[in-house]
Amino acid sequence: MAGETSISKLIREMTPKLNEGEYVFTTIEDLSKVNRRDTICEFKETEGVTIVIERKKADQLNLEYDYVAGWITLMIHSSLEAVGLTALFSAELAKYHISSNVIAGYYHDHIFVDIKDSKKAVQVLSELSKSYQ
Repeated sequence: MAGETSISKLIREMTPKLNEGEYVFTTIEDLSKVNRRDTICEFKETEGVTIVIERKKADQLNLEYDYVAGWITLMIHSSLEAVGLTALFSAELAKYHISSNVIAGYYHDHIFVDIKDSKKAVQVLSELSKSYQ
């Protein structure tokens, strides 16, 4: 099931959805200390494994973190081969001084933004999408 590659269609139909909750990026050396069903994603790095997890679960596990994020999902099935989607929306968010940490899943792009910027980021993305109508 191939995803969409047309940049104009991707932007026009991206439909940003703010997921409930607060999420953190943290690193852990021993993944056996975390229930893998609780992680949103994991990324192996030389220094350790970065995980994204709900803030309350991180607090229960006494995991350290510096960054609390809101999680936005773009509801269009984007192709992993699509060119320019991340560049366009991250540049638009940057105009409003909103940092974006993007994780591409097989079906959707997921954007993590500072929790204080979550609602504004959805508004900015929605306005970007409308400009392609």
